[in-house]
Amino acid sequence: MIAILARSAKAFRLALLAFVLAAWSPQAHGSEQGAFRDTAALGRGINILGYDGIWQGAENAPFRLENLTAIQKAGFSHVRINFFGFKYMDSENVLDEIVLRRLDTVIEEVLARKLIPILDEHDTDFCQRNISGCAEKLKSFWAQIASRYAGKYPALIFEILNEPGGHMTSAEWNSLLNECLGIVRVTNPERTVIAAVLNTDDAPIDELVLPAGDRKLIVTFHYYAPIRFTHQGAPWSRTFSKIGPLDWGTPEDEAKIVADFSRIALWSQREKRPIYLGEFGVYERAPSRSRLRYLSFVARNADRFGWAWAYWQFDHDFAAFDSARQIWNWDVLRALIPSAH
Repeated sequence: MIAILARSAKAFRLALLAFVLAAWSPQAHGSEQGAFRDTAALGRGINILGYDGIWQGAENAPFRLENLTAIQKAGFSHVRINFFGFKYMDSENVLDEIVLRRLDTVIEEVLARKLIPILDEHDTDFCQRNISGCAEKLKSFWAQIASRYAGKYPALIFEILNEPGGHMTSAEWNSLLNECLGIVRVTNPERTVIAAVLNTDDAPIDELVLPAGDRKLIVTFHYYAPIRFTHQGAPWSRTFSKIGPLDWGTPEDEAKIVADFSRIALWSQREKRPIYLGEFGVYERAPSRSRLRYLSFVARNADRFGWAWAYWQFDHDFAAFDSARQIWNWDVLRALIPSAH
């Protein structure tokens, strides 16, 4: 009976995937095609610099700019720069020029490796707790960033906000997102911009409201389901630190990911908007075999749907790279990019 159920779940997963892939096609015309081309160019990426001392002027702490060469050689096409801009604002919400110059350097080093940089405003915790404070700071951030980079670094992509959610409703996020897009478009009418789905367990993509005439947009979501598996053993969480070891990889497990991705893909096809899987990963306390199977399954299915994706993250926790030894965690890297060497 168990074997029969497993075969049934696998058959359902394959049938659903085949149906959606057959139905899914950008079918974009004119200006809509640009965003799909931009997404295809992004390809496979990795998150960098979220918690690094580089912004305070430190070197090799632990990220080294030369690590960008290793990223490019491994087969990645882009990096998602996790930038906590609010930290570097004064009482008038003016960004620190010294920090901005460091950001310029990072962007230029990324471009020098022929990688595409995404500038992601990453102040998630503040924005999920303090909606009005977030709105003020976020609009000020993008007014300054958009002005600074107007006509500069055309390959640079802006991402308005990492993981909007928490106390923020879809209506509140749609309002703030569209205000920020309006600010950016004043000085960057052709810049590719990434807009996030509200970061909840069900990723309510149908509630996302975008300006119909703006076709230089890529829609992003993050995927860590089931979170008890992907975050097991995480020491910063009272709950997750006590969980594990948990395995992953049954036909039912795989079918859940296919169903979740299929829902996003069908929205993409209907709305003619490209998709970017901006984060996914498994914390290193998970059983290695299950961790690698999960990473491979998510990455390959994102590939099948034609989505760009970025692994969370290069170093620190969930790490794909060992900064102390300056070497890739090869099993993780090859689960993401099988051809990596």
